[in-house]
Amino acid sequence: MLESWLLPVQPGDILNTPLADYQLGKRISSYSANNTNLRHTQIALVGVGAIDANAVRQELYQMAFPFEGLHVTDLGNVRRKNVDFIIPLIKELHDSRILPILISPDPHHLRAQYKAFLSWKELISLAVIDESIPLGEAGSKRKAHYLQDILYDKDGGVFHLGLVGCQTHFSPPEAFEALEQRHYDCVRLGKARTELQEVEPIIRDADVMGFHLQALKQVEAPGVTSPTPSGFTVEEACQLCRYAGMSDKLKSFGLFGFRESRDLRKQTAQVAAQMIWYFIEGFHHRKNDYPVSTDGLVEYIVDFKHQEYTIVFWKSQKSGRWWMQVPGKAGKKYQRHHLVPCSYNDYRLACQEELPDRLLNAMRRLQR
Repeated sequence: MLESWLLPVQPGDILNTPLADYQLGKRISSYSANNTNLRHTQIALVGVGAIDANAVRQELYQMAFPFEGLHVTDLGNVRRKNVDFIIPLIKELHDSRILPILISPDPHHLRAQYKAFLSWKELISLAVIDESIPLGEAGSKRKAHYLQDILYDKDGGVFHLGLVGCQTHFSPPEAFEALEQRHYDCVRLGKARTELQEVEPIIRDADVMGFHLQALKQVEAPGVTSPTPSGFTVEEACQLCRYAGMSDKLKSFGLFGFRESRDLRKQTAQVAAQMIWYFIEGFHHRKNDYPVSTDGLVEYIVDFKHQEYTIVFWKSQKSGRWWMQVPGKAGKKYQRHHLVPCSYNDYRLACQEELPDRLLNAMRRLQR
């Protein structure tokens, strides 16, 4: 059925040299007319735009594949680039419990990920890594404002947005105000780089994530539409991708912004390939401790002497990761968002009778 959407790609189509048995291009499956069985597939690579996606594949295929037991399939490239064409493909993968990795030069394809997931769940938590806030005034149609149609969607499906890496000099004050009014989390570049571990709970809370390569420094990733001198390093970007891969909640990942025509010595293609590799590595080390229930979690109760709050924290015995429970009862609609990913630092703040910002924002979102 997927052949209606896809143009398959084989390693031999894009590589001139043979691959060794340990290399990724030799260890993953390639979707084709003779191989349509996705029964065991856990991760699927999907390209939007053959030139750009295949340039990333050239570098990714040559990397090692030490992920024993993990089943990855390269589905090839989509036949058409418009968002509405891609939505049913991603939905089909969701229905089959397959996580798609979308490789596209255009961040507007994040909307395809969003719409596909919205048909599966009523409310969505979204994580975006970008150098600016891709949002303008209501009704804006600028290409840079790719979050516009998502946040102002008539279906109102975004419950939470975590925006990481934005730089104040690129973002209008009105955009920050719009995020604050909706009680979303926004971590600017400076804070994200100095406290990278504090970004992990925001990514862990996401159902869908988009990473725009323009969030990296120009010297690290020149092959994007509008590179700038400040941003994340490759090492930081790979760590963020690993956080995303490890999140049991995350069901769709998009890597956006790569332009093969602007890439110098294939540097940015290598960066994109490394980021995808570390996402896969994180996925391989998932702990399956997303708290559908609190079984297997250690409970920590913090009483606020001077307020009427009692906050319950939960710590996973498998991964050491933390969650905090929003006080009060959650209706069925919000049940999935009642446990909020947090850090040990949030627990320490609560022990000092300071309400973590994450908790305050979560409480306000549930009261909207």
